[in-house]
Amino acid sequence: MAKYNFKESEPRWQKFWQEQNLFQAEQTSTKPKKYILDMFPYPSGDGLHMGHVESYTATDIYSRYWRMKGFNVLHPQGWDAFGLPAENYAIKTGVHPSETTKKAIENFTRQINSLGFSYDWSRELNTSDPSYYKWTQWLFLQLYAAGLAYKKKAKVNWCDSCQTVLANEQAEGGVCDRCGSMVVQKDLEQWFFKISDFIEDQMVAGKTVKGLLSGLETVDWPESTKAAQRNWIGRSEGVEMDFTVDNSDQKIVVFTTRVDTIFGCTYVVLAPEHPLVSKLQIENSTEVAEYLATAKSKTELERMETKEKTGVLLQGVTARNPFTGVAVPVFVADYVLGGYGTGAVMAVPAHDQRDYEFAVKYDLPIVEVITSEKNIAVEAGQAFTDDGKLINSELYNGLHSAEARQKMATWLADNQKGRIKVNYKLRDWLISRQRYWGAPIPIIYCEFCGVVPVPEKDLPVTLPTDVDFKPTGESPLVNSEAFHTVICPLCGAPARRESDTMDTFVCSSWYYLRYADSENAEVFASPEALKQWLPVDVYLGGAEHSVLHLLYARFFTKALQKLGLVEFNEPFLMLRHQGIILGSDGNKMSKSKGNVVNPDEIAKVYGADALRLYEMFMGPLEDMKPWNTNGIVGISRFLDRMYRLAEKIDAKLTQTGGAKVQSLLHKTIKKVGEDIEQFKFNTAISALMILLNELEKEPVIATNDYRFLALMLSPLAPHLAEEMWQILAGEGSVTQATWPMADTAAMQDVEVTMVVQVGGKVRQTITVAAGLDQNAIMAIVMADEVVKKWVEGKEMVKIVFVPDKLINIVVK
Repeated sequence: MAKYNFKESEPRWQKFWQEQNLFQAEQTSTKPKKYILDMFPYPSGDGLHMGHVESYTATDIYSRYWRMKGFNVLHPQGWDAFGLPAENYAIKTGVHPSETTKKAIENFTRQINSLGFSYDWSRELNTSDPSYYKWTQWLFLQLYAAGLAYKKKAKVNWCDSCQTVLANEQAEGGVCDRCGSMVVQKDLEQWFFKISDFIEDQMVAGKTVKGLLSGLETVDWPESTKAAQRNWIGRSEGVEMDFTVDNSDQKIVVFTTRVDTIFGCTYVVLAPEHPLVSKLQIENSTEVAEYLATAKSKTELERMETKEKTGVLLQGVTARNPFTGVAVPVFVADYVLGGYGTGAVMAVPAHDQRDYEFAVKYDLPIVEVITSEKNIAVEAGQAFTDDGKLINSELYNGLHSAEARQKMATWLADNQKGRIKVNYKLRDWLISRQRYWGAPIPIIYCEFCGVVPVPEKDLPVTLPTDVDFKPTGESPLVNSEAFHTVICPLCGAPARRESDTMDTFVCSSWYYLRYADSENAEVFASPEALKQWLPVDVYLGGAEHSVLHLLYARFFTKALQKLGLVEFNEPFLMLRHQGIILGSDGNKMSKSKGNVVNPDEIAKVYGADALRLYEMFMGPLEDMKPWNTNGIVGISRFLDRMYRLAEKIDAKLTQTGGAKVQSLLHKTIKKVGEDIEQFKFNTAISALMILLNELEKEPVIATNDYRFLALMLSPLAPHLAEEMWQILAGEGSVTQATWPMADTAAMQDVEVTMVVQVGGKVRQTITVAAGLDQNAIMAIVMADEVVKKWVEGKEMVKIVFVPDKLINIVVK
């Protein structure tokens, strides 16, 4: 038999699959459903990278397997096509983003099909297509009508390089996640979504709608991803306390999670943006104003990370500790942020490191009120921040921190000096972008009517073409005459459209819903289609989206559930992340390092099946793995050997080999199926390699056993599996065949390897028939020359026997 010719085989089968529409999901079916989804790609000009191939291969294997198991599988693909890269390229070259996006999509589609991925292309989406973003705009209007979309002036993250606003999640670490530039703060009128409304559970129509926190307990997600979301939401339980201000009717409201340290409070700090700073009678107002101007020029990140704490005493201002009535000085300091808690803190230098550093610098009292119950030595220059036993705290002395917090919170409430409070780090989602290549926000501004939503009948609000892409700090849409020539839908007066576009994460926050009914021109998805397909059963993509896309998608689902548009609470029941494919040098692949491996080139030399199999065999899906071309050479040989095994087929043979070979064959069927279901593709492939090694030792192969090989290989290496299926004269495509059932009886071991111990130490291993009793095993063991040497002349005290596994002879 000639060597397997993948260059001829793979294009032929890809064409066959497409012509036969083998992977289209059935819109009406009695089969159980599986909705298996990739995080859809941004179609860049660089084309597919190895990370795409890894994740798409994983979901393809999974999808093909469940089709063979009799499921109606929805496995769609589309394009997250809006965004800054295409617009920046347009600025640089003058080529319209729609043109570059179209070319990139064509290239991505070619590459994806060349690797044999079984997508349902009849449901293909493109977020930059007006037929899609019409419904993005429609969903915006639903949120707006429900009070979940609003506009306000706020301090925002601004990237000078990209000339646009960024959400907090896109400016983590004070750096733009798009271009890497430092982020600055600006005060701008911006649109927000009320994601904060969905942090905790709420009652909707008499039913509990789980919030962003509790909903995490209902899904099968990596614990690290759940932890990242919890950390980003940043729930903290504590109390708000009222510090009265001397000679004033004002009070400073402080939030703290450590009320047990209140007796160590020696000063209070206000954030520079705190409204009280402008209301209090401050004697050194000029000095304070200068400090505020300096603080305003800093980003929040700079304020949080600056080691050198700065601040100004508000002369003439003192506040009263609600527990002791003692007056403490008040400072304004930029290490306190106005956006968290109340924008004011009680400073306890002995038990908070930032307060400690500030107190040391300004020579303020440091009063210890918590002592370690474990005799932990506190390092010099360090605050003791753990829980412990209270001291110097009057009637609370001797209590543990946790008990003291409860009693103090009760005292505050009883005396109307405070209240129990929960705070969150999560802020509402800022969706305004001052860029062109995004979905226009469907809002009109009228001099007489104010803010007017675009009527649904006028959707979509399409992007104009008379646009200069040069960034100016405002959306390029500002200067489009065609875009802004509009009348107010309420009064008919000349009006102006909103010129900002939506954050592209808005488009990707609901796309999984549209796949259920992608051609529907009447609604974003029919209730029937949503009920049939949603929620997504399995979602796979990079862990870098843990607190961006995944959080936003969960918000959208919960908001739509509250509005009665969907019936489920979480969009993705199971989530898995693929690891990063590193260059052969162990570094992340990048053009600058010269270590990029091009999937097209690899597939051209070794074939798509070899590339797919190698990426799955490199290690666990979620691990980082370095590329090694020698490894794919070995995989290529494995596929050739699998193909050549057909030379040994004997149509008259009922089964290959004896009971031992049959046991291994059916154990492999069971293991490969279980491993695919658990995304353990590397061990599934390893099991097939072990089986192939044994089958190659046999002089002839039964037709049915070769059929089992083709079926098991079909999800993993589909092109070769089709060739093997044709050799067997199988009907239709192997992708439509049924996954084999492992024969439980055949799986029983006929031989086992047992460990022989003498005195608890391993002295020998023996291969024996399975199921032998202790007497039979002892007869075999005592005839073994090695064992004889260790027991000779010694008295046997005890025999420990574990059937088919171990025998231990205890001697003295």
